[in-house]
Amino acid sequence: MISRRLFLKTICLASLALRLEAKELSKPASYTKEARYYRKLSDPKNSVSCALCPRGCTIPDGETGFCRARKNNKGTLYTLGYGLPCAVHVDPIEKKPFYHVRPTSASFSIASAGCNLRCKFCQNWQISQVSPSDTLNEQLPPEAVIEAALASRCESIAHTYTEPTNFYEYMLDVAMLAKKRGVLSVYHSNGYINQEPLKELCKYIDAADIDLKGFSQAFYSKFCEGELKPVLETLKTLKEKGVWLEITNLVITGQNDDPAMIAEMCSWIKTNLGPDVPVHFSRFFPMYKMTNVAPTPVPIIERARDIALKAGLHYAYTGNVPGNAGENTYCPGCQRPIIRRAGYSVVANEVKKGKCKFCGTVIKGLWST
Repeated sequence: MISRRLFLKTICLASLALRLEAKELSKPASYTKEARYYRKLSDPKNSVSCALCPRGCTIPDGETGFCRARKNNKGTLYTLGYGLPCAVHVDPIEKKPFYHVRPTSASFSIASAGCNLRCKFCQNWQISQVSPSDTLNEQLPPEAVIEAALASRCESIAHTYTEPTNFYEYMLDVAMLAKKRGVLSVYHSNGYINQEPLKELCKYIDAADIDLKGFSQAFYSKFCEGELKPVLETLKTLKEKGVWLEITNLVITGQNDDPAMIAEMCSWIKTNLGPDVPVHFSRFFPMYKMTNVAPTPVPIIERARDIALKAGLHYAYTGNVPGNAGENTYCPGCQRPIIRRAGYSVVANEVKKGKCKFCGTVIKGLWST
């Protein structure tokens, strides 16, 4: 039997070959696809109002919105990154991070440039804080994404790295095709999206990992230039629509690590989403506009996980701490480790047909049949 390491090496090489076969990168993004959610305005002339995310940008003719990925051309709003990803990789699903979705499987991961938040700690700021017109992009229409994923033996397609909301139409069309071909669609998002487009997306997306960046409006205002409330509404809608949901919380020392805030967040999650939603407490490392802030001490990450477990959440994880016991999944019934991890690798999986091998407790998630 082929080893996991060799298998991942094989599919990564396959992905690289697909990239090389393209022979040349595309020209900078232009008017490629009309946006689905906007309305035309009569004043000023040829201006439009974007209805995709809570910002509701009014965009004059010739200008782009806050996300830099949607441009008004003579009264028609276009998405600039459709079929033009700036990042294409094959990743382990654990990297997204999804810990309850097809462990050890590969995920075909794509992104086009842009984001509707301005997080000062963004780890992919080189592509999230620019326009698709400013990046080197590959020509990869939805049909080609599906074929590439299948050729790379991927069980899912992940919309990730930047903010998938900014390439909504591309993600939606890929997900619609993926469902027909039996490939899972997952996305990692900041959750900053309006309800109407979100509910349409929920028909085709199988799993979402939402960055809940902090549990106060003050944090969102200071560090993200956004609002907390729409993210909470996104979480509730995803849960209500039956999309498998996981949450990531990047813990930054002195900013969003207050035990009382984390306890309040965990209480909200349990009350509104249920105890089976996995929460990943991820360790911060200096990045982008916060290079003067020290990495989060590991004990603070472990404390956050302990708070979540004491609040009644069944699955709480430590992230960006390879080798930590908090990477493992523990059965909420018998408390035994049922999925043991080392970084992005799974070294043992005792979940059988969605149940704990040892005591039979149902373990919520999207497991292989």
